[in-house]
Amino acid sequence: MKQYKIAAIPADGIGPEVIEAGRTVLEALADRLQNVCFEVETFDWGTDYYRRNGEMMPEDGLDRLRQFDAIYFGAVGAPDVPDHITLWGLRLRICQGFDQYANVRPTRIIPGIMSPLRDAGPGDLDWVIVRENSEGEYSGHGGRAHRGLPEEVGTEVAIFTRVGVTRIMRYAFKLAQSRPRKLLTVVTKSNAQRHGMVMWDEIAAEVAQEYPDVIWDKMLVDAMTVRMTQKPRSLDTIVATNLHADILSDLAGALAGSLGVAPTANIDPERRFPSMFEPIHGSAFDITGKGIANPVAAFWTAAQMLEHLGEPEAAERLMRAVERVCAAGICTPDVGGIATTKQVTDAVVASIHSANE
Repeated sequence: MKQYKIAAIPADGIGPEVIEAGRTVLEALADRLQNVCFEVETFDWGTDYYRRNGEMMPEDGLDRLRQFDAIYFGAVGAPDVPDHITLWGLRLRICQGFDQYANVRPTRIIPGIMSPLRDAGPGDLDWVIVRENSEGEYSGHGGRAHRGLPEEVGTEVAIFTRVGVTRIMRYAFKLAQSRPRKLLTVVTKSNAQRHGMVMWDEIAAEVAQEYPDVIWDKMLVDAMTVRMTQKPRSLDTIVATNLHADILSDLAGALAGSLGVAPTANIDPERRFPSMFEPIHGSAFDITGKGIANPVAAFWTAAQMLEHLGEPEAAERLMRAVERVCAAGICTPDVGGIATTKQVTDAVVASIHSANE
């Protein structure tokens, strides 16, 4: 039996609700398969921790996380704490501290969940968005001067390095190569951003020579939003900068039916550090505590975590269970259903135990 140590950071809003649901399905998988075991330790870091201690996580937080095989993250953010404090104090601190430079966000229409796209159903939208996760527009460089004065200035410096761009391009091309269509779209804004974005285009062309079997094309980010909505079948694997992919992946989640079903993985491809897996829906304080948070994103995120850990059978079994439950109409209100978080979770657990494949 393989045993995996998982660090759970439920954090804020609906994070604790969906992570608890995720833990429940992981336990069901372990019971069903009998060849894996998940040892989960929960850390109470987040905005409540910040209110008590003046920091989102302890100074030795990264050292404590380093011993785990993976990190299972909920959501971060609260109405009474500035977002830049919560994000940089916890999520980005982990992503950058562990050099999780590949943010991977798969998107597809799950049976039983309706897309807002006309005539689009399962199989018509099947994408993976690869987001450069360590530099670019979210490098954290810049500053403010002359605060409060008429001449106040704020700068946000987007930093692109040859090392950073090359490694994310190789990751994206390799991922595209592994998928049936072997198709990659590189997204930039090189018509207006003539330095960093032009370098992106040039490095993409260089890396493409290493993957002759991958078909690739380029899109400007504004044109990409049109293509995603009007020609979703023309896309497969997508790579973009930190900011551009952040925006496009939220659009992708909405086009698939709801951000409540959208997963993400923050990967260190070299496996020097634990990678982190999180649903992308955010803390959603408007529904916190109501018992209606959609756990599907947390389940899909758990499947990504299982794949990364080398457990594809468990990942596939989990996703098949999720698809059966959604196809049966057992869904939360954000996708048109009436089920609670617990009812969806219980149904997925029952499907995991009852399925023979």
